[in-house]
Amino acid sequence: MLIAATLAIFVTMILAIVRGITGPTLYDRILAVNMFGTKTVLLIALLGFVMGRPEFLDIAIVYALINFISVIGVLRYSDTDQFNHTPPQNEQTEKER
Repeated sequence: MLIAATLAIFVTMILAIVRGITGPTLYDRILAVNMFGTKTVLLIALLGFVMGRPEFLDIAIVYALINFISVIGVLRYSDTDQFNHTPPQNEQTEKER
């Protein structure tokens, strides 16, 4: 039963990576990275349970906090003008001609 749960977590992690690479927007990619981090926390906790090492739960909690803070930081940075800067184009538009 635990092997099936571990395999299911790995499958969802692979799907999150695929979504992160092919996501149509920036926010889809950020959401995929957040989902990957959440599944990693779940995997660490599950492996700690299977191996009989309760200290893995502490590692999973720390990883969850780091994941949360980093996603919030990326979202804050993505709202800035520096992140959304597009270089000026040299081509003339149809209205300028």
